[in-house]
Amino acid sequence: MQATPQQFLLAFEDMAAVVPIPLPPIVIPPLPAGVAEYPQLRYMGSKHRLLPWVHSVLAELTFSTALDAFSGSGCVAYLLKHMGKQVCANDFLHFSSVIGAAVIGNSHQLLTEEDCSLLLRTNRRRKQFIERTFTGVFYDVESLRFLDNFWANLPQLESDEKRAMALSSIFRACVKKQPRGVFTVTGDPLRYDDGRRDLRLSLREHFLESAAAFNQVVFDNGHANSARQGDVYDIPPGAFDLVYMDPPYVPRADDNCYIKRYHFLEGLASYWRASGTEILTETMSHKIPKRFTPFSYRRTAVDAFRRLFQHFHRSTLVLSYSSNGYPSLPVLVELMREVKPVVVVHEKEHRYHFGTHDRVSEERASVREFLIVGSE
Repeated sequence: MQATPQQFLLAFEDMAAVVPIPLPPIVIPPLPAGVAEYPQLRYMGSKHRLLPWVHSVLAELTFSTALDAFSGSGCVAYLLKHMGKQVCANDFLHFSSVIGAAVIGNSHQLLTEEDCSLLLRTNRRRKQFIERTFTGVFYDVESLRFLDNFWANLPQLESDEKRAMALSSIFRACVKKQPRGVFTVTGDPLRYDDGRRDLRLSLREHFLESAAAFNQVVFDNGHANSARQGDVYDIPPGAFDLVYMDPPYVPRADDNCYIKRYHFLEGLASYWRASGTEILTETMSHKIPKRFTPFSYRRTAVDAFRRLFQHFHRSTLVLSYSSNGYPSLPVLVELMREVKPVVVVHEKEHRYHFGTHDRVSEERASVREFLIVGSE
């Protein structure tokens, strides 16, 4: 008499109880030395706290060259650099590409005491653009004058790498001095004083601490690494063994506009001289124009992901995604299967921190993080 499926299952369970099947232990490779020292920027969606998990997934893949297609704070590109890969960090924001130039493209240049002294020296020829524009919006007058003075001295540094290091340090200083780390909160920052040291330090003190932090993470991994600013679709397909993608996906609540949150840093990267940094003076926080990205809208997001996967179909694909995003995980898996025969989803619980914003709901803050890996 043939056993029913239920009887077969019970028999199998009984057998397993008598003869246990040993499972191989889960071995998580240690994070490369130095990665944990990467300066945190309180950047929206940063994977800094997830780097051990990201590393455990990437370490199982075979590749020599890697593109961090939406590099943001640069921490994943920095992980890849520490893994001994030849890395390119790309972002459509200028200030993010500057950070990439400082820690990914730069392998030797540090900010010396002489460099910092030069940047802090009083420059009577400084312009007063930041002071005139942002008084009463961000920081106190002394801080705004400090930033004008910093930019007046910046061109005197001897190399692009040193200037990228200096700008990255001032970006971090501005973020740490700003309540919640974003530039949607205007007025006196001490209104939000909760005893944090960051709000009480001067921008000068923050800059010097950040310069030391960035100096600590500069190293040479033996490869010609690079950073660029531009549209991800303009990058030649097939140029990298692996493409890591962490795009600004559509959330189910609020929005994902990086310009809204970091417009001050984007303007500061060029002293508001670059195209697209014209200040919208009618806005309370003096924002700059929002830039279109197809990943930010439901009507265009699915096609944007399909085009992204097709563009880099010759490379191993690694997509970082969250359960609170749109499109859904099954849709993204199917899109990746259009170009990759093998698609594996790695999953981890995670809770995002939104500065000191206590009103963020548990549902929005607690998510499932996914790494969707497509390979041959």
